[in-house]
Amino acid sequence: MLKHKNLYNVKRDTLNVTPFNFKKMKNIIVILSILWGGLMLAQQTPAGPQSEPMAIEGATAHLGNGEIIENALLIFSEGKLTFVGSANARIARPAKVINAQGKHVYPGIIAPAKSLGLIEINAVRASDDEDEIGEIIPHVRSLIAYNAESQVVESMRPNGVLLGQTTPQGGTVSGTSSIVQFDAWNWEDAAVKVDDGIHLHWPNAFKRGRWWMGEDPAYKPNKDYSDEIEKLKTFMENAVAYNSTQPEENNPAFEAMKGVFNGEQKLFIYADREKEIVDAVVTIKDAGVKHVVLIGGYQSYKVTDFLKKHNVAVLVRRTHSLPEADDDDYDLPYKLPKLLTDAGLLVGLQNEDASNFQTRNLPFYAGQVVGQGMEKEKALQLITGNNAKILGIDDQYGTLEVGKSATLFVSEGDALDMQGNQLNHAFIDGREISLETHQTKLWKRYMGKYNSQK
Repeated sequence: MLKHKNLYNVKRDTLNVTPFNFKKMKNIIVILSILWGGLMLAQQTPAGPQSEPMAIEGATAHLGNGEIIENALLIFSEGKLTFVGSANARIARPAKVINAQGKHVYPGIIAPAKSLGLIEINAVRASDDEDEIGEIIPHVRSLIAYNAESQVVESMRPNGVLLGQTTPQGGTVSGTSSIVQFDAWNWEDAAVKVDDGIHLHWPNAFKRGRWWMGEDPAYKPNKDYSDEIEKLKTFMENAVAYNSTQPEENNPAFEAMKGVFNGEQKLFIYADREKEIVDAVVTIKDAGVKHVVLIGGYQSYKVTDFLKKHNVAVLVRRTHSLPEADDDDYDLPYKLPKLLTDAGLLVGLQNEDASNFQTRNLPFYAGQVVGQGMEKEKALQLITGNNAKILGIDDQYGTLEVGKSATLFVSEGDALDMQGNQLNHAFIDGREISLETHQTKLWKRYMGKYNSQK
């Protein structure tokens, strides 16, 4: 026994192993349990299929295509709109009618190019699936990592954001996005359009100095810019060659690019400066890509004729931001969507560089553009009909039209205004969904506490 005991001590000392600390381990388990407990709190139970025809009567209907119907009547059955018109029309009403006198009806708002459902808590690595290892990984599919029970996704619905494009981030070619609706049991149920596009972050022509390394923080030309573009060109050329032959060995990255060359998928390019936008579009079009969408496009107003020539739509970044350069107009981020729309481009809104939680502010970004002179119904199109066209789902979503999905909501007032956007009802494919979230529960809980103290 002594011999074995001494041997144990020698090994422990040699390997520098400390005795097991059960108390410390217990604390770790408690902390992890709390974190995972927060992650595992499920959202509201998804609604079942529409079981009977329903009507909404008396509201002002904002159709999402620039049109308004006062005192409107909307009827939908089996998830589809069967009548959109005046409440004065002589048409039979179904048994279930929502009286929406004095209220407003809108198509469901669509949030493009965000990692909704892919990341829950930044500090918990296991809940973060928005960025995979690798620089050029178009074969990474966001849809299979989508968390339908995300509390972040759940918080979109009370503001009328009912659909989104769940999108991977990071690297140069981040992966493949899919479009989902925000009331589902799992990613299979959530899918509206599978693998709709691939996302490419174009290299920066200028870079800031690393101030933490003692470098000048001012912008300087990126000396590697040409090499980075050449790397992308080589990848595109190899992908074209691969997909035009019968390769003996499978290459997932090249295989994933097939859709952008044959027109089945769109290529979403993230670029902001004038030079980067022109270089990106020319390079991508020369490679044979059919459909290109620009995301960000901070200086796109300088090249509107060029973008129109190449039929490039623009998803403008959030309007609630500051100018980037000292000589920019102070209100450039606010008015950029209007500048591009006035130039004849197809424009939508998203919230690049903002947190996922801020995606629920999408209607208020559109409201900001109204403050810059855009007509209210045109501003609404930026987050409904236009976004649906850009994402390729306008045959079913984005506008209130007969035959399309009954994905819509009823608001007490103006949905583009923070005070007016108060939802009473919301429907996805005709299913009336819950507007309760973990945040509304906390609000009611603490309102009860403070009201009881009055």
